[in-house]
Amino acid sequence: MADDLILFRNGLLVDGSGPEPAGEVDVLVEGGRIRDVSDKPLTAKGARILELNGRAIMPGLIDLHIHPFLTKMKLSALEDTPITLVTAQATGILKKALDRGFTTIRDAAGGDWGLKQAVEEGLLEGPRIFISGRALSQTGGHGDFRRRTDDSMMCSCGSALNLTSRVADGVDQVRHAVRDEMRKGADQIKVMVSGGVSSPYDPLEGCQYSMEELEAIVDEATRWGTYVLAHAYSAEAITRALRAGVRSIEHGNLIDEDAAKLVVEKNAYVVPTLVAYEALEMYAEREGYSAAMLDKLDKVKQAGLRSLEICRAAGVKMGFGTDLIGDTHDLQSREFLIRAEALPAHEIIASATSVGAEILRQEGQLGVIAPGAVADILIVDGNPLEDLNLLQDQGAHLSVIMKAGAFHKNRL
Repeated sequence: MADDLILFRNGLLVDGSGPEPAGEVDVLVEGGRIRDVSDKPLTAKGARILELNGRAIMPGLIDLHIHPFLTKMKLSALEDTPITLVTAQATGILKKALDRGFTTIRDAAGGDWGLKQAVEEGLLEGPRIFISGRALSQTGGHGDFRRRTDDSMMCSCGSALNLTSRVADGVDQVRHAVRDEMRKGADQIKVMVSGGVSSPYDPLEGCQYSMEELEAIVDEATRWGTYVLAHAYSAEAITRALRAGVRSIEHGNLIDEDAAKLVVEKNAYVVPTLVAYEALEMYAEREGYSAAMLDKLDKVKQAGLRSLEICRAAGVKMGFGTDLIGDTHDLQSREFLIRAEALPAHEIIASATSVGAEILRQEGQLGVIAPGAVADILIVDGNPLEDLNLLQDQGAHLSVIMKAGAFHKNRL
């Protein structure tokens, strides 16, 4: 439950709007919302006052590509894992994400309405969740995890693996699939439009789904009032997705200049997930990834930083994603440091705050410290614009984590 009236006094405002803090401010929180922000001292009768003494005050972080339900490094292992066990494991992943300052996440396939509702009702500690339901995959696509010897049809029953994606082919089937995922509470729709590292048989640069199928998927989502995010690596797959109306390109490692320009032209976004490849490199051989999978991993990892440079040069707005699975979720905040090899700190922070809110269509509500916004607030023991290590170490440098006006953590 949100505290009634909280006054944060004398904080250094860091919101990603520029390379320097936006100034020293007082921030007044009431009933889960930010009531006032001022560079002059605020007063409020009966307010609980927290003196920040120049610590940074910033919006809660947003991870746009996370998989709390993918609790095994090798996805095929989920075939033998009951959903009840995976759900219990996911609760720990969610709590630790909030411990790191992530107050909002977009589940990029696997999480369902029940998990989202459990967080909203306070039954579980974790970030608010925007769920994608099951991702759509063509037969043999990135979301089709059947072995080559398996002639059975994928279903939504039995194992956690079947909750991450669904196979749908043809315009009629994909329309049905989108409608069904929206019926079950999806906030947005995810589609696989290229090969991937964790799928053993599809070529990385391959283009999946016909234009007619992609356009039908986007049409259904748009008429429901939402948008489509697409798993895409190659420039060709990215271009096809954008021409079909996809709004959010996930990964995008093999993007080129022309595809990046098209992202801007279409008012779309790219959500890189570079830490995922570092994590996979650490564990892939242990988990028995095939030579073909390791080759795909090497290609996307080598192209990662260059993709950031291409996108930045073209003016692409980039969100913050991690795409971690199994026991690698603790690397979530390392994405900040990897991106710092190619991007300035304020742009990286903006990707995890204001840009993330834009992608979720939550401008002015999330990702900002502003009157009327949801009171998702972090107090940092220093200036992260000068040192992104302050966002590392599992939240150790965060004195306060507030979600919707309620303290998850308060060391002040």
